[in-house]
Order: sequence, then structure tokens, then C-alpha cells
Amino acid sequence: MPAIDVVDSTWICARPGVVAAIVAEPANWRRWWPELDLETDELRGDKGVRWTVRPSPSGESGSMEIWLEPAFDGVVLHYFLRLDAAAGRPMGRRRQTRLTHFHRRRTKLSFWALADQLDPGRTARIGAPR
Repeated sequence: MPAIDVVDSTWICARPGVVAAIVAEPANWRRWWPELDLETDELRGDKGVRWTVRPSPSGESGSMEIWLEPAFDGVVLHYFLRLDAAAGRPMGRRRQTRLTHFHRRRTKLSFWALADQLDPGRTARIGAPR
């Protein structure tokens, strides 16, 4: 089981192709996840992107994916981040909890900002991150 395991879904009222183009843009990855060193594994077009997360300075590495699923008049952006602790350096419970919370919050805020950009007339988002 990974030390960090973040799963999130955000519905965005925009065509899947529009969201896919934004998700496929490397400049957005650096803006959304500046602390992660990403290597593209698979550009999946309208279905999203898969990455390998290279080891960070503290040693965590793993995988990340955005899977886009058409739904109603938009798309559900499914996000998965799995990070393992550095070999021989187990991650303490407090660090694990702090990093999991950090990545969940950053991801939700990034994708809500994207949803607001693509559908500026929508005024409410459910479940504000804490």
C-alpha cells in the first residue's frame, strides 16, 4: 500500500476535449504540482494523462493519473496520486497525514479553479476543502 494515496473526482461543466487539452498541457502540471517531478507515461487524448512521479528530494516517488469521464453536459475529472516512501526510509504517520492532506487540498483547489475558468457562471462548489 502506498504511503500517500489520494483519490479525487471533480465534475466540470465543459466538453471533455476542452478539459483534455488543458490537462495535456505541461505548463499546467508545473503550476498545479510544482513540488512533483513528473514524467509522462501516457497521453490518452480525451481520456486524460498518466505520469510517473520521480523521486522527490525527500525520496517519495510513485504514479499519478487524471482520467476524464464524460458525464451529463461535462466531464468528471478523476485524479489518482500514489506515492511510496523512499526505500529504507519509512514515512512517519504525521508526515504521511500532512502530505496526504496537502495533496488533497491542492488538487481540489486546482481543479475547482479550472472548473471556475471553464464555467464562470457557476457559483457553488460542494464540499470546500479544509
